[in-house]
Amino acid sequence: MSELFFRRYLISSLFKLSRNQAHTMREKELTTSFFIYDSLQELSKEDQDLMNLAKKSLDHSWSPYSEFKVGAAVLLKDGKMYGGSNQENAAYPLCLCAERVTIAAAESQSPHIPIMSIAVTVKNPNQLIDQPAAPCGSCRQVICETERKHKQEIRVLIRGEVGPIYMFKSGKSLLPFSFDETFL
Repeated sequence: MSELFFRRYLISSLFKLSRNQAHTMREKELTTSFFIYDSLQELSKEDQDLMNLAKKSLDHSWSPYSEFKVGAAVLLKDGKMYGGSNQENAAYPLCLCAERVTIAAAESQSPHIPIMSIAVTVKNPNQLIDQPAAPCGSCRQVICETERKHKQEIRVLIRGEVGPIYMFKSGKSLLPFSFDETFL
């Protein structure tokens, strides 16, 4: 088979393949639901305490490069709460997000007690953040993995420095196509 013939055959085959795929493509819509609280006072006392610990944890943020502070707090099934903050590094890929710092602290100190909720808040000295900032993809993955570990959904509360609080029923609500052990 000549090289020219082979190239024409390959291009023709790819064209037919892509044309056939176009006929079988389907669109699906993915939605999620969450609750919006307009103020901290609308939350339960327990959730208020959790959000306040997340806010207090902002003070421990090490963010000299971005100046973007993130505080997080988790509530365990036994009522214990742990707080944590983001820890930056001049080598950006080595930065640690507040959500992962906090989950790791809780899992290290109380490895057999499920996390019931995580609260996250942010602060930027250069602008007022008045809407919730969602966890990054890596943090969403860790939340989902922690849910699977304990066979327990983790409620996710997120807030800006001020403004409404969004509450998601689980990490899976934020990352519906999470990677899990079924792929391994």
